[in-house]
Amino acid sequence: MSPDAAGRPRREFVEALARGLDILKAFGPTAMELTVSETASRTGLARPTARRLLMTLEQLGYVRSVGGAYSLTTKVLEIGTAAIAAQGLWDVARPHLVSLVARTHESSSMSQLDGSDIVYTARVPVAKIIALSISIGTRFPAVATSMGKVLLSELSADDLDTVLEQPSKSGIIPRVVPSQTELDDDLAQVRERGWALSDELLTVGIRSIAAPVRDSDGCIAAAMNVTVYAAETSIEHLTGEYLPALLDTAAAVTREWSNLAMLPVSEALPTD
Repeated sequence: MSPDAAGRPRREFVEALARGLDILKAFGPTAMELTVSETASRTGLARPTARRLLMTLEQLGYVRSVGGAYSLTTKVLEIGTAAIAAQGLWDVARPHLVSLVARTHESSSMSQLDGSDIVYTARVPVAKIIALSISIGTRFPAVATSMGKVLLSELSADDLDTVLEQPSKSGIIPRVVPSQTELDDDLAQVRERGWALSDELLTVGIRSIAAPVRDSDGCIAAAMNVTVYAAETSIEHLTGEYLPALLDTAAAVTREWSNLAMLPVSEALPTD
């Protein structure tokens, strides 16, 4: 049973639901297909429990079974994309991302922070083969990405420590993991200049720049990036040619999203 803030068990906690979500989270880029035994091992659940949950999720349409191995179906996207759609940010950002990609001819994405990871919530790719497969819902360790640095830069020291104490769920080991001192210095620089750079930290050959997208309260709600091949695009070209376009685009999304938040709603919001 999940404890509350005071450490007391919550009577309303539904353990079966939590276990079902653990089953869904067991799948990932390095575990696209799992047997019952593998699922039990990754979740810490007993094998009979994992089997019953997988069979339930299969009947609901969230997983499929082929040859004794289970895999996620596209129906799981309904869970994550509902949250994105509810915010309205993707609808606002998409035409701006498309325009940015048309200007730079490089991929552009948006992400939000979840624990110590960034999670991709929007993406407009270009026809290039890169070392990492990226789609909506992809996770990367935040400390090794430009978008992650932007998102981490607004956290207080205590919140930053709490976030970084959480293990990454991405299944990715960054090529370079900065020390605490290096990260603190980097985040201070991000706060000062308003954008971040990641130069082959996540993997060899990939560098990117990122800028914040803010909500109507001025808080960072998401990060937007431009990603390039290091062999094709120098840091000087990335920051000299693409950065102004990225900053303009992020500012435009911020303005439009903030304006949208100030529009009157069509019906009264509930008061309880």
